[in-house]
Amino acid sequence: MSDNDNLRGLLLPEDGLAGTLLGRVWLPETLSPVPGPSPVWLCDDGVFDLSALAPTLAEIVEKGFCPQDLAAGKQRRLCGVDELLHNSMAPLHGGQRDPRYPYLLAPVDLQAIKACGVTFACSMLERVIEERAGGDPGRAEALRSLLAEKIGGDIGAVVPGSAEAETLKAALQQQGIWSQYLEVGIGPLAEVFTKAQPLSAVGPGEQVGIHPISHWNNPEPEVVLLVDSRGRPRGATLGNDVNLRDIEGRSALLLGKAKDNNASCAIGPFVRLFDERFSMDEVRHAEVTLEIEGEDGFRLREVSPMTEISRDPLDLVAQTIGENHQYPDGLALFTGTLFAPTQDRDLPGQGFTHKVGDRVTIRSPRLGALINTVTTSDKAPPWTFGISALMHNLTARGLL
Repeated sequence: MSDNDNLRGLLLPEDGLAGTLLGRVWLPETLSPVPGPSPVWLCDDGVFDLSALAPTLAEIVEKGFCPQDLAAGKQRRLCGVDELLHNSMAPLHGGQRDPRYPYLLAPVDLQAIKACGVTFACSMLERVIEERAGGDPGRAEALRSLLAEKIGGDIGAVVPGSAEAETLKAALQQQGIWSQYLEVGIGPLAEVFTKAQPLSAVGPGEQVGIHPISHWNNPEPEVVLLVDSRGRPRGATLGNDVNLRDIEGRSALLLGKAKDNNASCAIGPFVRLFDERFSMDEVRHAEVTLEIEGEDGFRLREVSPMTEISRDPLDLVAQTIGENHQYPDGLALFTGTLFAPTQDRDLPGQGFTHKVGDRVTIRSPRLGALINTVTTSDKAPPWTFGISALMHNLTARGLL
């Protein structure tokens, strides 16, 4: 098997380029007198620049994209898919990107980046443990056993907001173990927060950042929905909602510090649009695999089935956008994670935490793989290309 086959098999969906795959790339000087980002379409014939249709991926998602509607010869071929994938992944192998070719960016630009929390029972209980441990990983195991004894049964089978959920809430309150995380986990209202700012997410092959003050943290592998301004899910991708367990565990009011830091949000490798080959039902039945490979020899592999989510993805969309809250440029919505690592990495009872150099692979058969390495937020490349820079860039390229 060739390197091209290996990389395609690693990064592309299991059905290769059969789906409608859109992304964003950085165009080098060899392809644009003014380097900058462009939306692209990946297909058997190569990687095609869609900026003639619209300068941003948000606008293309909003308008709707159908390959059959493309006018012959209107879209410029930038390179082959293999060249794009190799160039995007070069930093993971200690290499430099080839300035002749584009590389993948996060496949969102003007969309708001929102996230839903505690949508899986397992991770919900881990949030309760973080809260009660006050951010101390050494107390987690004892609290885990206590909660298992107190709660009992399959809390994941409880429908949020149902009469059964209200009964369970009353019982837990009587036992003195009610929590704000249980409130959003089984109550009627989902937790929805701002994960990152538009244009701040990193893409495949880049470093993800852990705030250097954190000593108990983990990746959060999730399916991310691309939703247009009218609240219609138009496609899906993968995301890493990097999480600082010790910081949020001190206080839920530190959620912003725990979640929104430089390079703390990764999305990619590309968006797969819903079409006759890929539907919301496939999102509902997706499996998301997480693999962590440390430079210290540590290995971890977990599988998260979306069938265990406590709220339907469309319910999460409806609780995020509607008559009470609009997003004129659409949004990228993280749907939550089942992953709550309890495997000890160093000392017994201390659980898992990241180390600099960890390689994180998030994979789902119909969406491909998002691969990043871990650094600290102060050592990751700073975020400098914001909305003002994008507007100036698109103007200089004659796209506005």
